[in-house]
Amino acid sequence: MFELILTLLFIIIIVIPLLANAIKIVKEYERVVVFRLGRLRGAIGPGLVFVIPFVDTVQRVDLRVVTIDVPRQEILTRDNVSVTVDAVVYYRVIDPVAAVTRVSNYHYAVSLLAQTVLRDVLGQSELDDLLQRREELNKKISGILDEMTLPWGVKIVAVTIKTVELPEEMKRAMAKQAEAERWRRARIIEAEGEKQASAILAEAATIYEEHPVALRLRELQTLIEIAREKSLVVVTETGGDVLGKLIAAQKALREQEKKG
Repeated sequence: MFELILTLLFIIIIVIPLLANAIKIVKEYERVVVFRLGRLRGAIGPGLVFVIPFVDTVQRVDLRVVTIDVPRQEILTRDNVSVTVDAVVYYRVIDPVAAVTRVSNYHYAVSLLAQTVLRDVLGQSELDDLLQRREELNKKISGILDEMTLPWGVKIVAVTIKTVELPEEMKRAMAKQAEAERWRRARIIEAEGEKQASAILAEAATIYEEHPVALRLRELQTLIEIAREKSLVVVTETGGDVLGKLIAAQKALREQEKKG
């Protein structure tokens, strides 16, 4: 009986912890890199994985997309404008063995490398490119990072520049520039309108010159429109018959307005 109890205690104290250390459950999005007595065995998983306790050492690697929030960087652009930029880097591990054996801490290394490349690329760009061609800069930074991190078994998915903060003096200068640009466009539109109107008036003058009666009819039509205002008195040089007809037309309009 005593021997049975000792056996059970031995199993509980020794065997069960050994089995717990020997059995590893690896999730679908993970891989386990195994080293046996210091030598690389490889990446295994997912599922149930068996290792030798005290002989094998394991390191888990997450294969999901990881987000790095790049800290704000003070950058001097090529046209000597100081801006503050922050960005986001998305990456994932495509080779767990390389991510473990070729770099000490791949997450920290990618973060520092992203800061350096961001400063280098944006420092070679002008302010207008930073504000208007942000998508091209994102692709350029992503390409450089991807080329440098690929030997580490890390794939750069995307790089996004979140915000670009300008100095207050630059904001005021850009506001003045935008206002001046709007005034310039307004004046150009007004000048184009005057040009088109002058062309139409010149064409109308040619027609009136060829047909004097049309000019006279236009004059009478203008007088009738003026006569609609009751407080106005129109004095013009014209023939008696025409003037009488004009006065009669004015009276008729007033009577029609009273009836209406």
